[in-house]
Amino acid sequence: MLEYKGYAGTVEADDGAFVGQVVGLRDVVTFEGESFAEVEAAFRGSIDDYLAFCAERGEAPDRPYSGKIPLRLDPETHRRAAVRALAEGVSLNAWIARRIEAVA
Repeated sequence: MLEYKGYAGTVEADDGAFVGQVVGLRDVVTFEGESFAEVEAAFRGSIDDYLAFCAERGEAPDRPYSGKIPLRLDPETHRRAAVRALAEGVSLNAWIARRIEAVA
């Protein structure tokens, strides 16, 4: 996984070359190279080109993630999590975020 300016890209080997795509966008942004150094540079260049293209058009670039996660839980799981958050003196949102950060 490659990361640059808040964007992430995946890379796969394809017939002697490396090809990749920026993930988490509605827009399609791809890149390729013959070595890891080339594919990493191409990834960064593709992000820079994408941001410049959006600026030229006067459009906000798509962002990979908003930071908001709609979450549905079993009511009993919700209750247990809320009780644990209360016992730790934090909001349920902060408690869930800490748990995700611990494993991500």
